[in-house]
Amino acid sequence: MRVIGIDPGYERLGVAILEKKGGKEILLFSDCLQTDSKSPLSQRIFLLGQEVENIIKKWQPDALSIEKLFFTTNQKTAMGVSEVRGAIIYIAQKSNLKIFEYTPLQVKIAVTGYGKAEKSQVKSMLEKILKIESNKKRRDDEFDAMAIGLTCLVSTPPLLQKI
Repeated sequence: MRVIGIDPGYERLGVAILEKKGGKEILLFSDCLQTDSKSPLSQRIFLLGQEVENIIKKWQPDALSIEKLFFTTNQKTAMGVSEVRGAIIYIAQKSNLKIFEYTPLQVKIAVTGYGKAEKSQVKSMLEKILKIESNKKRRDDEFDAMAIGLTCLVSTPPLLQKI
């Protein structure tokens, strides 16, 4: 099974392509897509959507794994991220991908076994599980996308993985 993991955002959007092969989870690709803060939100959503669509076409994932939003403070940010998230889900549905959504708690439990794990603990486990080369500089959004994708691979029932 091949999955695209997305950490939604309109300033920075984390994306990762992971695959489960022979009982092992493998990182095939990851990136942090960025938009210009001076551009209107509609333009930023459009550009992010185009990039994600291109990544889906190139890597041909079977499923989308995306984070469920949890915001308690900044409502303006929450609305923008929700709009990006909706656009990504639309693109995934249009591309006939199975869609899986996970809360931050579910992601932390799947990756570290502990729901209150710190970002550094999640990153450390990802480096071990996915055997990530440490010479490439990556943003937190990229690691979050990897964690979200990995959550799908380790949480999805085996029957759904045989796509």
